[in-house]
Amino acid sequence: MSTSAFEEMVSQNRDVTINIRAKQTQRDLIDHAAEIQGKSRSEFMLETAYQKAQEVLLDRSFFVLDELKFQRFLDLLDSPPQHNEALYQLLITQSPWE
Repeated sequence: MSTSAFEEMVSQNRDVTINIRAKQTQRDLIDHAAEIQGKSRSEFMLETAYQKAQEVLLDRSFFVLDELKFQRFLDLLDSPPQHNEALYQLLITQSPWE
């Protein structure tokens, strides 16, 4: 997300509060970094936490493969599924609430 897109999101009315406790040294460091960037502590912390959350989620959905491994991955996706008796039994078993 670009900085301007994040700033637009932040400028909208906020409807939830996030409270955290920190050590004095942690708060001082955060305040110093926020000051360098010309932001309030809240703006700095929210933007930083938001960016980190995006990274964590992206790490779970994006991966890099070399050409050989990518071709193997595509081959596996294109191949028919292997028979899995346990999965088959699970899928044909009626749920207790049905």
